[in-house]
Amino acid sequence: MSSAVETPAPGVSTSLDANGNREGRRGSLDGQFDYVIVGAGSAGCVLAARLTEDLRTRVLLLEAGGGADKFLVKMPLGMMKAMLNPELTWRMMSEPEPHLNGRRLFLPRGRLLGGSSSINGMVYMRGHSADFDRWAQKGARGWSHAEVLPYFRRMERSWRGEGNYGAAGPLPVIPNGTDYLLHDELMQSIRAAGYPVTDDIHAGEEEGGCRVELTIDEKGRRASTYEAYLKPAMARPNLAVVTGALTRKVLVEEGRAVGVEYEVGREVRTARAGETVLCGGAYNSPQLLLLSGIGPGEHLAEMGVPLVHELPGVGGNLQEHPRVPLEFAAKDPITFVNQLRFDRAARNVLRWYLFGTGPFARQLNSANPMLRTDPRLAQPDIQLFSNPVKLTAHLWFPGFVKSPPHAFSADVILLHPQARGTVRLKSSDPRALPALRFNLFANEADLATARAGLRLARKIYGTEPMAGLIARENAPGAAVQSDAEIDAHIRATAGVTQHPVGTCAMGIGPNAVVDPELRVHGLAGLRVVDASVMPDVPGGNTNGPTIMIAEKAADLIRGRSLAPIEKEAA
Repeated sequence: MSSAVETPAPGVSTSLDANGNREGRRGSLDGQFDYVIVGAGSAGCVLAARLTEDLRTRVLLLEAGGGADKFLVKMPLGMMKAMLNPELTWRMMSEPEPHLNGRRLFLPRGRLLGGSSSINGMVYMRGHSADFDRWAQKGARGWSHAEVLPYFRRMERSWRGEGNYGAAGPLPVIPNGTDYLLHDELMQSIRAAGYPVTDDIHAGEEEGGCRVELTIDEKGRRASTYEAYLKPAMARPNLAVVTGALTRKVLVEEGRAVGVEYEVGREVRTARAGETVLCGGAYNSPQLLLLSGIGPGEHLAEMGVPLVHELPGVGGNLQEHPRVPLEFAAKDPITFVNQLRFDRAARNVLRWYLFGTGPFARQLNSANPMLRTDPRLAQPDIQLFSNPVKLTAHLWFPGFVKSPPHAFSADVILLHPQARGTVRLKSSDPRALPALRFNLFANEADLATARAGLRLARKIYGTEPMAGLIARENAPGAAVQSDAEIDAHIRATAGVTQHPVGTCAMGIGPNAVVDPELRVHGLAGLRVVDASVMPDVPGGNTNGPTIMIAEKAADLIRGRSLAPIEKEAA
């Protein structure tokens, strides 16, 4: 069944179910919006909230998934279960990776209000200041560090207060706890091994071991962009949010995007708008462009999709932070496994629910040190994802369920990989997941960085006091020493950190997809606002920069901008 202009009118319903209903009533139909936003994820929630601050602006926000008011989403330590829940995620898999022994990588992305900000690890990083200056040098004018810093400050409600941070923004940023995480011991070992330790990774040299910062609110609840931005805006009469809405294609007439076609349940609908904004992320946004006939003509012809607009860069330039696992067995039962004993876990859940405190109100990271494998480098090239537990650890109880092993993990993450991959269609069916290939470790430079990072991590964990807490190296094992042996470990075990970017890159070259105002090259009325527009991946977790992009995009759309702020001296 198809309806030409069946869309809910703003003011009638701020949130509709998969059948277009609210409280048993059918939303009235109007059809014309100022903006249709596709994807209520990290960027889409921000953009919808900011644009509807002007009550004259009518916005329709479409989300393929459902709501985010769920226990596993709200409780920070529920993240691992949430990330594996098929009701909350796009359960994507990569194509067989040719340089990882043909393995396919698991790629969960949020499929609910808040998108991946509702299932991720909540780690907050801006990225190194040089990352954004590099964007500007590549043609993304207006996106230098001085020009994006005001937007980071506008969005932050940081525990650090005013100064280098924002103190009044919608996004709470708090420090991770240190109890149960052996944070202090790791910091001492980093310093003793000859590497820097800092109180603030975003100040001074922007390098070193530091306390992890998290997007968790003052009540100990996950601060997704749904919670921080969209939920407070949903009472506005000019915002309509439709969940369970799978967008099928962008509608283009005479070189201009005029809206989208989407389906809710068994019904196909269209929504017309003055401007269409794609916020589906680095996988879904290029997929939707391709389904709409916007992209490389040769690939579209192979898929049987009529060419609407030739744009060769769509779906190219896929980048991710590769990670290589390193694991140590603990000498004594001192890790976070102790907090997962069933009776203690039940008490911790209750403590979180009643008071918003305790180990389940935070994350598992001991630290995420940002370090250079070579002092001649201009900025850190690796991050160590350091935890006092294996992320596969489970609840246990003596006599009933065996305890997981006590272990330390220290994944080596490449911050600036050279590998580039692609997002392509598998078919012209919008329900089919895209074909994703990263080409990880296809080049010697990335292998060399990973080897150096693994040896650096070994040095830190082999230095007191951490050395005294470790019984042995479990993976790859102390016997693995040569370049060839380490490379074999990399190819057998490496994965990604769920930080995909770059597939609708902004810039001015022949493979750029959007211009510096995030408008799709060659088409009017169409923008992309999400991590896919990043020219290259920043050195750190990418949720913060994605929110910043949406904050700045809201001003670009409204024809305004905040004044640049130069980096403060250390």
